[in-house]
Amino acid sequence: MSSTTDELEEKIAELEQEYETDHEIGEQNINPLGLDLHNPVFVISAGLILLFVVGSLLMPEAANNALGSTRSWIGLTFDWLFLSSANLFVLAALLLIVLPIGSIRIGGEDAKPSFGVLSWFSMLFAAGMGIGLMFWAVAEPVAYYTDWWGTPLGIEAGSEASRGASLGATMYHWGLHPWSIYAVVGLSLAFFTYNKGLPLTVRSAFYPLLGERIWGPIGHVIDVLAVLATMFGLATSLGLGAQQAAAGMSFMFGVDGGLTTQLAIIVGITIVALISISRGLHGGVRVLSNINLGMAMVFLLFVMLAGGFIAFLNTTGETLASYAQYMLPLSNPVGREDSVFYHDWTIFFWAWWISWSPFVGMFIARVSKGRTVRQFVTAVLLVPTGVTVLWMSALGGQGLNQVRDGVGGLADGLGASELALFQMLDALPLTSISATVAIILVLVFFVTSSDSGSLVIDSITSGGKTDSPQAQRLFWATFEGLIAAVLLAVGGAAALQALQAASVSAGLPFVIVLLFMTVSLYKGLYHERSLLKLNQAVADEAQSN
Repeated sequence: MSSTTDELEEKIAELEQEYETDHEIGEQNINPLGLDLHNPVFVISAGLILLFVVGSLLMPEAANNALGSTRSWIGLTFDWLFLSSANLFVLAALLLIVLPIGSIRIGGEDAKPSFGVLSWFSMLFAAGMGIGLMFWAVAEPVAYYTDWWGTPLGIEAGSEASRGASLGATMYHWGLHPWSIYAVVGLSLAFFTYNKGLPLTVRSAFYPLLGERIWGPIGHVIDVLAVLATMFGLATSLGLGAQQAAAGMSFMFGVDGGLTTQLAIIVGITIVALISISRGLHGGVRVLSNINLGMAMVFLLFVMLAGGFIAFLNTTGETLASYAQYMLPLSNPVGREDSVFYHDWTIFFWAWWISWSPFVGMFIARVSKGRTVRQFVTAVLLVPTGVTVLWMSALGGQGLNQVRDGVGGLADGLGASELALFQMLDALPLTSISATVAIILVLVFFVTSSDSGSLVIDSITSGGKTDSPQAQRLFWATFEGLIAAVLLAVGGAAALQALQAASVSAGLPFVIVLLFMTVSLYKGLYHERSLLKLNQAVADEAQSN
């Protein structure tokens, strides 16, 4: 062996040693209930969640007021931080597509994808924001156009300019920025798990910065925050989603949309989620996600055609142009005159996406082994943004047309946001069929979110394991449904709003976490590239000899 080869292999050994660690977070302890309680994250997370639920039930109005005030203070004080950080995440994600480190494969050079492209995309899209697109695709642009709660950049409501600004602002909230947040988190977790051999848990993404300290108290804090944000976000969405589905059933079919129906929906979603979880990732979440994506595409095609295909094409061009026109002004935190819109919409969305990022990012990481960094970021960032353009153009554009033309239930503007989708469908043909499909889509999106969320929480609380006892996954899915049902039944809207405020407030500590995570990701990727280059040099040296 030549001296050059010896030197190269010594450098390789030095680099590999940087990630050599005993990454057992704690001793395994399978208790009589079949739960893996081998580290304090499970117990601390469950205890804090129970404490919050009990407090919200005993004092729902006080909890809602206190957490609502906290959320408002965070938005007003740290608005610049949320907006600037989101811009940085977009830049960081786009750079990964063009930089040489984009060729690194998640799981190593020989890793093969576990899922086909269609299944992979349908799972990440369903977990990411499928529910929100059903809820806000009509309501959000109509709200901006009619000044329901502030207009983008102070543009006069109801004007032709307002129509373009409403579509552009809606895409701004649902396009590159949120998906770049998911991309950074998802790629970080996937890379450090499948390339560096660390557990699939949030703390692992900080190993280049914190080293062995991630296995101690600071790592526990990071993981507990991730569990709380995930559980609060999922339970809130489940409760609010049950209200939306019940409202839609009441509006379209005359079904009583009260508490009994809402609780029945939560129970039904939880039961289906438990069945899906018991079938595993391939047999449960993947199958449901594929079904959901197929239904969503059929639903989208129906709205495109029923609302006029030429009008849809025109709106799509308008949406793209408005997105490009308004992205930079809406991304600017300095000298804003649209305070209501800026804080109650944009800052809320950014905090919400950030608080959801541990859940969505970890699930995306879990299903993305075998893809290159470039493939990963393209699929997670650009493809969903393109689909969202079509979705918002079809549903949001149709809603705006009905407002402008004085057609149907939207003629007088936005009444209740949860009814906007169904009011729009009511003015199109085949209303009963399309509304039924819409309700099913809402419910199945909730099932897939519950599935993926339970898998994520289970992974975090078991120290990054992907094969923990099935009882533990079922426990978290049941716990999530129970929290939503109890808060809805006892605390009502105030308790759910308190839960939502708590979830959004978690965005503040997590925006700091994500900024450091981005630095850690780049550091880890360049470390991996150095290893690959040295290994290639060794192979070339051996071949030349």
